[in-house]
Amino acid sequence: MIQFILNNTNLSTALPAGMTLLDFIRYERQLVGTKIGCREGDCGACIILVGQIKNGEIEYHSATSCLMPLGNAHGKHIVTVEGINFPGLSPVQQAMSDEGATQCGFCTPGFVVSLTGFCMQKRNKDVVSAIDGNICRCTGYKSIERATMNIVDLLKDRNENDVIEFAVRKKIIPEYFSSIKKRLTELSLKVNGSGEIDGANSSMFVGGGTDLYVQKHEEMTHSKSQYLSDVPALNSIREEDGQCILGGSVTVTDLIESPLIRKIFPHFLKYSKLVSSTPIRNMATLGGNFVNASPIGDYTVFFLALNAGIRLRDGKKTREIPLRNFYKGYKTLDKLDKEYIEEIYFSLPDDSTLFNFEKVSKRTNLDIASVNSAIKISVKAEKIIIAEISAGGVGPVPMYLKKASEFLTDKNLSEENIDLACSVAGEEISPISDARGAATYKRFLLQQLIKAHFITLFPAMRPEKFQSAYEEY
Repeated sequence: MIQFILNNTNLSTALPAGMTLLDFIRYERQLVGTKIGCREGDCGACIILVGQIKNGEIEYHSATSCLMPLGNAHGKHIVTVEGINFPGLSPVQQAMSDEGATQCGFCTPGFVVSLTGFCMQKRNKDVVSAIDGNICRCTGYKSIERATMNIVDLLKDRNENDVIEFAVRKKIIPEYFSSIKKRLTELSLKVNGSGEIDGANSSMFVGGGTDLYVQKHEEMTHSKSQYLSDVPALNSIREEDGQCILGGSVTVTDLIESPLIRKIFPHFLKYSKLVSSTPIRNMATLGGNFVNASPIGDYTVFFLALNAGIRLRDGKKTREIPLRNFYKGYKTLDKLDKEYIEEIYFSLPDDSTLFNFEKVSKRTNLDIASVNSAIKISVKAEKIIIAEISAGGVGPVPMYLKKASEFLTDKNLSEENIDLACSVAGEEISPISDARGAATYKRFLLQQLIKAHFITLFPAMRPEKFQSAYEEY
């Protein structure tokens, strides 16, 4: 039985765990404020809030219910637009009304839910990022932006240690939210099992489901899956013996909010803004990104440059392999059906090591990459001690550029050597022409991204001294 709180109601259901939460909300509970739009996590019409206990506190984040399996609602508080309604308008709804921020109204519930979730978060300082997963085809967004500024004004006197009670006092959310922490704690004691993962009776392992439900919606609905998102052993981020160790179910938002990740990668938030939207980042797991095996998987490319390793577990034994050896061919992995990614690990960089991530897509944000690339590099006295370059979109698998990396090692840091490394990289990739660009364009992009790494990390470099890759292609 799947048990959770839906708005102010404790529920228990034996419906398939693979059913999407969107279908459960609309067709089983008739809560039709949650709209069916794209069913691919892009439009935000189906946004809900997910509340759960973390470190003794209740935290809420937005999620696209069209991609969230019902099984991932187990033990949580699920909030639809009906769950934040009052007899009159809430301050969020009033702000939308005052600024004329709605026309046809189809997208409005999703915006209201996302903005209400922003009011319930301690660390979120950027109100516009809270709605980067919501699309409106009518207003042109300026009226919505004005509404968000009104909401920011509403929160100016907030004590961040008391965000839920503040929101209740300001009537941003109904009074029943004050009891949810206690109710979730009681529910957790009742529903949580041993935390053991047993894939013997499962057809597949599911993390956030953000890609599986786009590709295999019908199949996933009736699949017999094991859901890994809330297994405590898979949700940690820690430093141990000179390594950063990440659980396989750590989400992108977990990475963004981790003090350790922010320390290692001061620009991680900037990198993450290039990848998906806030609701997807709240759901998508690192292990899921790796296993999806997309040739343009952004975080796969990120961790390939770090020479990360992965620990695979089948419930009985564990084995370790380098991430670089995980991909055998297009969508083909060195992984058994009953194995899942338990942990990802990489060595902590020293003070001489720099890192950068670059991505080009048809839209700057919220889009799939045409080509992406990452680099880890150590330079001392103008000499490259070691360079590790990865790239996506230039072959059948996410690639570690071994030849280009080896070429740069022990070379002087110069525009000439970087040009030569770009030529070496061009020889070891095999891009294809598709909807995201022609093969020649992707070769050109990779060379530009490699140069962008060096221009970003070493500002003294002179871009005008690079050879033009455009002329070559």
